[in-house]
Amino acid sequence: MKIGVISDLHIDRGDIGIKTYETLLSEEVKSRELDLLLIAGDVSSHYTMTAEFLENMRSLTEMEILFVPGNHDYWLKSNEDMTTRDVYEFYKHMPGSLLESPYIVNDDWAIVGHSGWYDYTYADERFGDEKLARGKFYGGTWQDKLKVDWQMHDRELSRVFADKVETDMEKTDGRNIIMMTHVVTNRRYAVPMPHRLFDYFNAFIGTSDFDTLYEKYPIRYSIMGHVHFRHQFRQDNLTYICACLGYQREWRTDDIKTEIMNTLQVIEI
Repeated sequence: MKIGVISDLHIDRGDIGIKTYETLLSEEVKSRELDLLLIAGDVSSHYTMTAEFLENMRSLTEMEILFVPGNHDYWLKSNEDMTTRDVYEFYKHMPGSLLESPYIVNDDWAIVGHSGWYDYTYADERFGDEKLARGKFYGGTWQDKLKVDWQMHDRELSRVFADKVETDMEKTDGRNIIMMTHVVTNRRYAVPMPHRLFDYFNAFIGTSDFDTLYEKYPIRYSIMGHVHFRHQFRQDNLTYICACLGYQREWRTDDIKTEIMNTLQVIEI
């Protein structure tokens, strides 16, 4: 079985039309003869746009697409009636959502996924919890502080989401697990410190709440996004994959087709 992996499409950034993303990604998926596509969050910065894109991709590829929302996918405008919790419930009930819904591939494999959330543990220890919770540093503001409201502390939310993932893993009956999150769950994906900005902003990159899950369950692939680069490595019989398309200004070329081709990773089980 061939499974494609990609993240952080950010289809509403830059000057490329959304239809172009749909057309070129679906063509790449079909050319690779994939059986399943996994998207690890940050399709767009609004739930209606993300939902429409995923629906169109299913229609264009005629295949199963599984996803977890990223932090951008939860963003809301100030004048909207929806709450962040409402958006979470919206995604949870969408076709292909892995939120609180493990996907059983076959007798040997299952896919478990969640957005996850950051717990501040990747930041430099000199920053206290109160300082990190403000999300402001060197004149910059972490935009989640303005555009999402979970009604709980980020550390608490990270723990809640990790617990939901563990509950799902218990339902896989010992199968090998492909785990997909949006935030990173391995410190190798944080920006190396010391760093003038990311000594602080690494707080919002990843979480340590999944560390025990790696020890307890047969996770064979760990897929994540959020950090806008592409890197994979193997460690302790586990392959980590980060396959972020990222913002147009971050691409290595000016050609979206090339960038999608280079970003999309394939695993075979």
